[in-house]
Amino acid sequence: MQVKDNPSTKESFQSELEVEAIDFFVRMMSILGLPRSVGEIYGILYFSESPLSMDEISLRLKISMGSTSQGLKTLRSLKAIRTTYVKGDRKDHYVAETEFRRLFSNFIKEDILPHLDSAADRISSIEKQLNSNPDMNQEFYTTRIEKLKRLTKAGRKLLPALAGLLKI
Repeated sequence: MQVKDNPSTKESFQSELEVEAIDFFVRMMSILGLPRSVGEIYGILYFSESPLSMDEISLRLKISMGSTSQGLKTLRSLKAIRTTYVKGDRKDHYVAETEFRRLFSNFIKEDILPHLDSAADRISSIEKQLNSNPDMNQEFYTTRIEKLKRLTKAGRKLLPALAGLLKI
């Protein structure tokens, strides 16, 4: 069977491929706590042979322009997509970043590490709350707090190293 000779077969294959790709990335993005639309947009861009405008993305995915705009903004902030020039068209067009090591490295540096930095402040606040309330089971809560401290300390050491390794 020659796919090239039968446009409807080729379109059907592309459609099935798109559905599977989108589902794959929707699931991946949900693991990271990101909205479904972010996975859908990344999936369609990842398997698109040419850059797509926001209008094209919205139309192909049948999602609102608002969801498309917000999803593109999120993906840009993660450096998962980039804009590119398309000759003769003034609209922004988008392509997916395909270097997953770079994506994960950026995610660690820009999304996870800042939370670890603020975790130290939150742990300190929890300790103050505990110290100001002598009626609480001090030993139990102190043990739990120490575990949180070890976790954040290990994260601050390991995650930058992991981000560096991923960038290689």
